[in-house]
Amino acid sequence: MVDYAPLTLPDRPQLVTNITHFARALRVAGLPAGPGRVADAIRAVEAAGFTDRADFHHALMACFVSRPEHRVVFDQVFRLYWRDPQYLEHMMSLLTPAVRGVAEERQARAAEKRAAEALLHGVARDLPDLSGAEDEGSEIEIDASLTMSREERLKTLDFEQMSVAEMAEARRIIARLTLAVPPLKSRRTAPDSRGARPDWRRTMRLSMKRGGEIAEVARKHRRTRWPALVALCDISGSMSSYSRAVLHFLHAVANEKGAGWAAVHAFTFGTRLTNITRHLAQRDVDAALKAAGAEAQDWEGGTRIGACLEAFNRDWSRRVLGQGAVVLLITDGLDRDEPERLEAAMERLNLSARRVIWVNPLLRWEGFAPKAAGIRAMLPHVDTFRAGHNIAALEGLAEALSRPDDAGEKARLMRMLRAG
Repeated sequence: MVDYAPLTLPDRPQLVTNITHFARALRVAGLPAGPGRVADAIRAVEAAGFTDRADFHHALMACFVSRPEHRVVFDQVFRLYWRDPQYLEHMMSLLTPAVRGVAEERQARAAEKRAAEALLHGVARDLPDLSGAEDEGSEIEIDASLTMSREERLKTLDFEQMSVAEMAEARRIIARLTLAVPPLKSRRTAPDSRGARPDWRRTMRLSMKRGGEIAEVARKHRRTRWPALVALCDISGSMSSYSRAVLHFLHAVANEKGAGWAAVHAFTFGTRLTNITRHLAQRDVDAALKAAGAEAQDWEGGTRIGACLEAFNRDWSRRVLGQGAVVLLITDGLDRDEPERLEAAMERLNLSARRVIWVNPLLRWEGFAPKAAGIRAMLPHVDTFRAGHNIAALEGLAEALSRPDDAGEKARLMRMLRAG
């Protein structure tokens, strides 16, 4: 058993309380700041001292930040909590509605909003009023007549730039999305008095009852059947913000009644392939995603798209890609495997599926070009290439499914790829 020293700072007992509140704000903002990290932070501050602001910042960051994408949020929470004496007013200003078009949302701005909401959620209420006096009777009026509604604005906001509250609201909108698919024409036929095709065999059988006289020509029509949907979702570190939203979307599709899908199969991949189909069948989305996250041990890890697609082609392709299945491939295409291996796996996947729709969040950038080796290897072997960085992009998948000739951005990017 490890013998830990007591968690006290005799000279500054209030500092321990403040670090605890600071960790709570980080946790609300989305960082994994549990009790163990709080204990480590208090010991680190006790060992490093807290007279120098830079040393204090780096000591806390070493304890609470374990991923590069968490650093921006940490810096914003730290600045608002420890450095700005008027941070409460600043946080309130961040949460007021803004007119669309004044400034484009950026990652730092989103991190600042998450920090503000986290502090207001759990920390600001415990602190004294910094304004010096109560402003009674004041009322804020905002003219929103020319702005988009909150839901319309949320549909165009990048998942990575959403605050905690915005992401929660986005999940509620995603739960209402539908992904209907048109039926496929089967080779099999069924009797139909108004059918477009004559049924000569049935006509001859009926004529035998009348001594060979043909009273009428029986008719038939081609039956329809529903395809299956197979989703392959990248859960590596670079896709973390988007894969969570996409899994909520897949859960909504899997539990949607009357959508027309014969079956919905879902797989996650990072460094290995995981089948989470049975988990998405649960009605409760939180329980379903919790179970899926527990089984997918490579969450927010590395990326080996080629190896994972090889595993899918070998172990699952014949089971789930029959009857004209449609494949949704959700990944940014940033792969660590050899491009030749990835290209071979993508070629086989494309030959096995009726359609392969690649959903890539990197298309949110206007200057996106197929420069990465993984993207160049995958692009020729997909039928449709679409963005997947916000709710509007997910809604656009319905259009891609309803139009067999829809290629999205593939044609434009293939011209860039051929031009070198």
